[in-house]
Parts: sequence; C-alpha cells; structure tokens
Amino acid sequence: MPIIIPYVPRTITVHLGLPEQWAENVTVSFPDYVKNVASSEIYPTWEPAAIRANVLAIISFALNRVYTEFYPSRGYDFQITSTTQYDQKFIRGRNIFENISQVVDEIFNDYIRRQGYIEPLAAKFCNGTTSTCNGLSQWGSQELAQEGQNSIEILRHYYGDNIELVVDAPIQDITNSYPGTPMRMGAVGQNVAMFQSMLNRISQNYPAIPKISPVSGVFEEDTRDAVRTFQRIFNLDPDGVVGKATWYKMVYLYGGILQLAELVSQGQRFVTVQFQFSGPLEEGDSGPEVGILQYMLALLAQFDSSLSPITVDGEFGPSTTRAVRTYQQLVGLTPDGNVDETTWNSIYSNFALADYFLRRDTVRAQSLRENAVPVMLQGDAAPELEAERWDDTPRMSQYPGRPLNLGQMDGQHGQRGVKV
Repeated sequence: MPIIIPYVPRTITVHLGLPEQWAENVTVSFPDYVKNVASSEIYPTWEPAAIRANVLAIISFALNRVYTEFYPSRGYDFQITSTTQYDQKFIRGRNIFENISQVVDEIFNDYIRRQGYIEPLAAKFCNGTTSTCNGLSQWGSQELAQEGQNSIEILRHYYGDNIELVVDAPIQDITNSYPGTPMRMGAVGQNVAMFQSMLNRISQNYPAIPKISPVSGVFEEDTRDAVRTFQRIFNLDPDGVVGKATWYKMVYLYGGILQLAELVSQGQRFVTVQFQFSGPLEEGDSGPEVGILQYMLALLAQFDSSLSPITVDGEFGPSTTRAVRTYQQLVGLTPDGNVDETTWNSIYSNFALADYFLRRDTVRAQSLRENAVPVMLQGDAAPELEAERWDDTPRMSQYPGRPLNLGQMDGQHGQRGVKV
C-alpha cells in the first residue's frame, strides 16, 4: 500500500449518511470522533475492561478506513460514514459519557494489528444480540469482563491470539497517498517504487499486466508499458502516466485484492522502508529485512552496470548472494556474500546517496546512470568523497548543512509496537 507508517489523524471527516447518498460532511478531531462513536455504541455502566476493548476496536476500525483510503480511493471526499451499515454509529451533537471520554483520552493513539502486518486491524464488531458477526460482540465483551478478563484477553477472544497493540502512534494531519503531481517516464523515487509494487501485486490477479522487475523506483519503458496495460484494462486513458485517477484505481484494487479493509486481511507487510541493521543475513534467509536489502541493491544496480538487477521478493537466494558478493568486491569488503553490519551499513550509505540523487535531480541522475556513476563510497575516504559529491550537484542548497547518519529520520515520529 502506498502509505506511510500508520498514524492517527488529528481530524477525520464523517459523511452523515450512506456513501452514495447526499449528506453533510462534518470534520471533527479524531479523539472526539472516537468518544462520539463509543458513547453511541456501548454503555458507560459496563466494566472498564469491556469499555477499553470496545474503544480499541472502534479506533482500529476507523484507522483502517484512513490507512486504506477506503473512501477517497472510490472518489469520495470523506474518510468514514456515520452509518453502521458500512462503518460505525456517529451522532452529531450527542452527549459524551465522562468515563468513556477519559478512556479515549488515554488510548486514542493506540490500535490493534495482526502480528507481522502493518495496517490497523479492520476490527469489526456487532452488538451480539440483535446482530452477530465474525468480530467482537459488544454484549459478549461485557460478559467476559464480568468474568474477570482484561481488555487484551477480550480482544484475543474475538480477533485471535495473533494480535498486538501499537501504542503511542504518531499524530499528524491526514496525508493523501497520491504525491500530488503525475508521474511519467523519467520520474524517480519512492512514489514510483510504491506504484511499481502495487502493479506487480495487482498483476497476480490480472496477468495481462506485465511484471516490473526490478522494483527500482525508476520510471522506465517497462513501467510505462505496465501502466498502459493497467489503464486499458480498467478503462482509463492509456497515456502511460500515473495521475490521480490511475493512482487511486491502483490503491482501490490493491486494497481489495489484499482485503486490507477486512477482518480476514491477507496483510500489508511493507509501508515504508526501515533501513536500520537488524541482524546478519545470509543465503536461505527470508523476510522484510531481505526485501529491504534487495531494494537497496536494486537501486544501486541502476547506477552501476557491474551490479546485476535482482528481484525484490524477500528471499535470500543465489541471485541475492551474487549481488552482495559483487557489491563487496566493488567496495573492498570480504566477498563472502553474507551481510553483516559492515556490509549493510556500506550498502545503506551508497543507497542513501543514490536515492538522494534520484529524488532531487532527475536529469542529472539519468545522465549519471548512463555512465555508471561512481557513487560507491570507498574505505576511509568516504566522508570527503561524500562532501565533494554534494558540492558537485547542480542545484543550490541541496546539502542540509549537517552530517546525516544511519537511521536518522527527517521530521517523523516513530511508534512503538508492543506485543500483547
């Protein structure tokens, strides 16, 4: 999904009716929205554990709607509706119960997710008496609380043992995933990599769409051809340009294929790339860390022809071993094909330079690519070479004026994932 790390929006826009019907939209703070829904859905006299469990379900469901851009990807200008036929009950102007308000103030930026997944759980629920569902039973949660179960035990009872709680998630204004300007041949960067990844996953269900390999973040002819095919299949203008309509059609289909807005979601495992070294990697390993390694190597291969392009599939196979060994030989490290902290940090340092070129100066990056730019940092001379290369870039004020270190983030707040 082309979305940043899940966050809690400062505000949320609620459509006061069915999605397709005309109704007023109201924008309220996210905590006030949760308080309203909770006061409309449950009773303030319930056990604290039941109230807490229900509030977490309400938060997670709403955040899933925001995260998946469930309604914006369908062309609507709101994040959620006020009707239980589609979402959760919201009553404009209703009274808020004090004890529910206090609980929401404590946990409004906590949410549930499945272990190993990124998206907030689409934590569906029903009252458990006049209506039943596969999610949480509201009256059932009260009965479990009366039996002495805490909120986490209640949530596990209904959603399974493989859930975890994310606490203190970052809070920010709602950010649309669409980057704001159309992307076409010559575009580079993470947004390109995002829609390339979406197209590759969509192509599993629509095999007429050609695979893009590697997912490099570079918009070249193979990417244009895949975009055009996608556009033809879904009756969009086949201009090979990823504008807003094409982007959100991809978001809509990607979310639908992975069932990200369903309780039985297949799960979104990547949202943004985390580049910190997490442990040694070698042939036979698999998982997100391998995918990140492959992504970095694939981008570097766009700059130096001696590095063979590899598929970003999360599997450390022979081709990944060869790519690592080739890289190690190129920068003077022991060419054993294994990734220790020294190799990882070296790859990341060169990846960061290459990525910066691509993000900030497309024309220069493309011309350098054709001549296999020497972006690889060699040995102890790396800091001096890095400074010289910043000076050599053609645009003013690119260098931020301070050293940039591994793992440093720019204006983002992290989140803590705590297993429960």
